[in-house]
Amino acid sequence: MISVTINMRAQFYDLDPMGMVWHGHYARYLEEARCALLDHIGYNYQDMAESGYLWPIVDMQLKYVRPLQFQQEMRITATLVEYENRARIDYLIVDAATNQVITRARTTQVAVLASSKEMQLVSPAIFLDKVQQALS
Repeated sequence: MISVTINMRAQFYDLDPMGMVWHGHYARYLEEARCALLDHIGYNYQDMAESGYLWPIVDMQLKYVRPLQFQQEMRITATLVEYENRARIDYLIVDAATNQVITRARTTQVAVLASSKEMQLVSPAIFLDKVQQALS
């Protein structure tokens, strides 16, 4: 498995009227970690487009365990757990100070051939090669 961890801080503009981070902002936190993971693999969104593939998210699951509050430091770990037929990434958001779990999440992306918009049933060779290089 390939994992990357980033650090973030909950900002004022992320808060809802109750003073907690609004649930919809967690998708952006996942995106930040996912981009760091894809950069680490060497196959980020620009690389995907240049190779002729789109990788839309087809499923996203979030489990909110504890709320995030203003200025709270968090660590977000993104782990590629499946890549042969799709890219499945698991996420863990923890409080940076206490290591308490805040959120668990998962996203699933599939390769789509950009020219035909046809979903691929197997991950493209370029992605598989990049993952193998990152694993070694």
